[in-house]
Amino acid sequence: MTSTLIRGRTLSFNRAPESINDSAAYAYESDGALLVENGVIKACGPYATVNTAAPEGVEEIDHRPHLIVPGFIDTHLHFPQMQVMASYAANLLEWLNTYTFPEECRFVETAHAERIARHFFDEMVRHGTTTATAYCSVHKASVDAFFAESLRRGTCMVAGKVMMDRNAPQGLLDTPEMSYDETRAVIADWHGRGRNHVAITPRFAITSTPEQMEAAKSLVREFPDLHVQTHLSENRDEIAFTCELYPEAKDYTDVYARYGLLGRKSLFGHCIHLSEREADAMSETGSVAVFCPTSNLFLGSGLFPLHDLTRRAKPVRVAVASDIGGGTSYSMLKTLDEAYKVVQLQGERLNPFDSFYMMTRGNAEALSLENRIGTLEPGSDADLTVLDMAATPAMALRAEVVNSLADELFLLQTMGDDRSIVETYVAGKPAKSTLDIA
Repeated sequence: MTSTLIRGRTLSFNRAPESINDSAAYAYESDGALLVENGVIKACGPYATVNTAAPEGVEEIDHRPHLIVPGFIDTHLHFPQMQVMASYAANLLEWLNTYTFPEECRFVETAHAERIARHFFDEMVRHGTTTATAYCSVHKASVDAFFAESLRRGTCMVAGKVMMDRNAPQGLLDTPEMSYDETRAVIADWHGRGRNHVAITPRFAITSTPEQMEAAKSLVREFPDLHVQTHLSENRDEIAFTCELYPEAKDYTDVYARYGLLGRKSLFGHCIHLSEREADAMSETGSVAVFCPTSNLFLGSGLFPLHDLTRRAKPVRVAVASDIGGGTSYSMLKTLDEAYKVVQLQGERLNPFDSFYMMTRGNAEALSLENRIGTLEPGSDADLTVLDMAATPAMALRAEVVNSLADELFLLQTMGDDRSIVETYVAGKPAKSTLDIA
């Protein structure tokens, strides 16, 4: 048995904050500690209490005065799109056809997929993200590379082989039969191996025929406990094209409903332009709308109606994500910085406790994994991010006049990036400081 005592200021959420003054929503210790045994949190609380319960001779790591939070969680991004970030395009469909689809064709090559996987996990660790929900490419080789690297690093990841059989280059097309068979093979090879979770992943309705959507429906029926991920209502041209392809559907959301893809473990990227009927359908099924602020701004897709969705009579569950490579930063801090601005533009506020809840416990709840990740509660996997609010000269100057935890969180969210991540722990093991020797 290996034990470690990790000391620092600790912050973990019990539930979603109701306001910036809702201190009951979180647990904060000004001198806290975590006792970690074999990758799992065994105790969390005041240092004096946890230290007394620790075994004699336990290794102690002191991160004071830094803040320790659960590892960040990113609920929607594209592992094959690292090399298309910052590509100049007018809108979503142009961006896909000009840059993204040609790049994803390269993932038929195992060596390329393995190289990008290494870089992907390095960036996750560098930015304090310990769990991500990722789209691989249509090629099984890309999924194998992703999950093999996750297994090597000990991370908790959700990912899937993209299903797409039309409206894309030949090198990115499978068939309904192939997508079904290869997804089943991915499930057999990787689901539950280490901390890996497989997601059923039809890219979006535009790139799947009704026959392929039927294949996805069959997979959901056979594996009801798996996550489902796809895209929904990101761009008005996309919505119009989808409705042309599926004229029998009431709307875009109804396309997925007809194939049984809505549900509590279903993640729908974007959801910017939902009608009231669609939002009701999302709410009634417990489906998750994933807010991708940097991508939505970069591609000019629109402003995600966060509070309209969460405060309606039938509230919609919401998560937040980077959406690499339409998104412009791997950092969940930067992602929530842009989320704040999107909400501000709609005349609302997103307080810093909301932001840190969303990127930790909130996203864990959206993935139905809050019993393992997203908190510092005993029994959770010891995925941790250690934060420094004075990581840069400009931040250090601002930090001189920080007078509250809320101020600190907002400073980190607004000015922070990978330099603010002192350390990232994956299942109790330091991962950022060991990147160069991994």
